[in-house]
Amino acid sequence: MTMMPDPEPGLPKLVKLYIRQIGVGFALSAVFVSLLLGFDVAHLRSLMLSTEGGYIAAFLLFFFNGLVFAGVQFAISIMRMADKDDQGPRGGHRQRVYLAEPVPVRIDASRR
Repeated sequence: MTMMPDPEPGLPKLVKLYIRQIGVGFALSAVFVSLLLGFDVAHLRSLMLSTEGGYIAAFLLFFFNGLVFAGVQFAISIMRMADKDDQGPRGGHRQRVYLAEPVPVRIDASRR
């Protein structure tokens, strides 16, 4: 039995999209952290340069911002893939809502 070759060898489209969005997210993180340290916002650059493990803080700042930016990039790209037909009805039927009249309810309270 012979196997037919895959018409599209490699990774699935969704995995390719995810890897591309990870790259974009980490690139945005690099720009963000470099601007943050370049402008010395809240004296982060001077704090990182004056402490012994400042490079670890810079790496963690880059890494965790990269995770957040990559997740946001991927979420935005997935949400933009929705078809116009998938959104369903919009706006409702504009039907009038009838509110009921309040009715007083009498409760007999017995003495203890």
